[in-house]
Amino acid sequence: MLTSLSLRDMVLIDRLTLDFGPGLTVLTGETGAGKSILLDGLGLALGARADSALLAPGAREATAAASFFPPPGHPVRELLTAHGLDSSGGELLFRRVLSADGRTRAFINDQPVGVALLRRAGTSLVEMQGQHEQLSLAEPSIQRSLLDGFGVDPALSAEVAAHWAAWRAAQTAAEEARMAADQAARDADFLSHATAELSALAPEPDEEVRLATLRQSLQQDERRAEAIATALAEIAPRERRLGPAAAVRAAARALERPGKPATAATPPAGPADEALAALKRAEEALAEAEALLEQLGENLASDPHRLERAETRLFSLRAAARKHNVAVAELPALCERLAAELAAIEDRAALAARHDREAAATRQAYLDAAARLGTARGKAAAALEAAVAAELPPLRLEKARFHCRLAPLPEPGWGPQGMEAVSFLLAANPGHEPAPLARAASGGELARLMLALKVVLAGSRNPGTLIFDEVDAGIGGAAAAAVGDHGSRHVRITKEATDGRIATRATPLAPTGRQEEIARMLAGASVTDAARAAALSLLDSPRPSPRRRTVRS
Repeated sequence: MLTSLSLRDMVLIDRLTLDFGPGLTVLTGETGAGKSILLDGLGLALGARADSALLAPGAREATAAASFFPPPGHPVRELLTAHGLDSSGGELLFRRVLSADGRTRAFINDQPVGVALLRRAGTSLVEMQGQHEQLSLAEPSIQRSLLDGFGVDPALSAEVAAHWAAWRAAQTAAEEARMAADQAARDADFLSHATAELSALAPEPDEEVRLATLRQSLQQDERRAEAIATALAEIAPRERRLGPAAAVRAAARALERPGKPATAATPPAGPADEALAALKRAEEALAEAEALLEQLGENLASDPHRLERAETRLFSLRAAARKHNVAVAELPALCERLAAELAAIEDRAALAARHDREAAATRQAYLDAAARLGTARGKAAAALEAAVAAELPPLRLEKARFHCRLAPLPEPGWGPQGMEAVSFLLAANPGHEPAPLARAASGGELARLMLALKVVLAGSRNPGTLIFDEVDAGIGGAAAAAVGDHGSRHVRITKEATDGRIATRATPLAPTGRQEEIARMLAGASVTDAARAAALSLLDSPRPSPRRRTVRS
């Protein structure tokens, strides 16, 4: 799928273009020749993190471009179309320009794009594997993910995860409902007593304000009544001869004794008669004042216990508010809330039972979906074992047995990934029991097994291009030859001095050149005839036919 890689003005590279064909292209060269720079350049073109150290000395910008030819219907075309890019022309050109200040510009088919889109598209086209990937194969979570990616419908995995989330949510709701019901049952006595007490008190909205206003008014009335009583006592004491009215009356009788009192028809004859008339008016005024004061007193004393009742009610409300630590104005709402809580005790018990039933139903749904996932994994495991077994003989692992084991997990180990653990096992030699990869495989065996797995798994994910960094790490002899047999094209990477500058060169090798390069790899600095003979023997050995376009270095 990767058809070419072009780099310009990168460290150790002025201009370099590599064309790729079907099968495995092998890049070889001395350490430091620049093979890693080629990988860095391809990574830059596919959206990897940019580093200004990749620029050649003195260059203003570097360019990395990679061409691909994905088949019709490949997900990358749908992705690009969704982002408004025309991908119908067949070839896709990914290009990234790195400036000296560390900034980059990204293009797909010469149309500007964001780096995130460039990276997403590149990930769907190329899979890079480094030496550290061998170690990740020993991780159970990675093994489960690889198995699911190989032969399990993603929709089924998503269904299990969704049922797990629903079950956990239902369990949480059921536990909270049970706790609430238990707490309500413990509070039943308090709620019953408090509700009865507040219901008997029957607080009303704004009652405190009204009672306080009434109390103040009644207190003022009480003070007025005391003043009226005092005034009446002065006007008409119980011993009437001592009061002003009695005194005026006595004075009038004293003036009446000497003669006939004056009438309206007979004007007073002198000062005594005028004094007597004044005394009469004073007595009448005092009598009127006494009547008015008595009337006022009667009006104020119509309910002498009203103030006492108002104060008692006000004090009761405030005492209840202090007891429940609320404002008096909040007592009516508190009474309603406590009554509702009391009435809800039975409802909460019923709610807890309903949540328990929902939790049981979601648990069963999870169990059913997880069981289907387990069945699908079992079938995928058998298919994976067969596919890997077919890849092992060409890698000099024909006597090894690869197993994909599924082990049921106890309930505490269940999760969104299902109810079983997935483990890859290997019996590298006859008579050996299959064991986990970390214990059963040497470094070389693990490297070859990784190659077999990646070849098989790549078919399920269809990345199109696989890139292996140091694919021959940890292997040698016949096993190394077997890995080499997969190569269909050979490119030698060298570092040459031109015009005082060191630059990386990529040279596709013809059969003769390939023999010489393999002899160099076998013999070291000095290539011998024996090394050339050994290289020729390796090249003449049977080789598997290429099955997909891949690039591995």
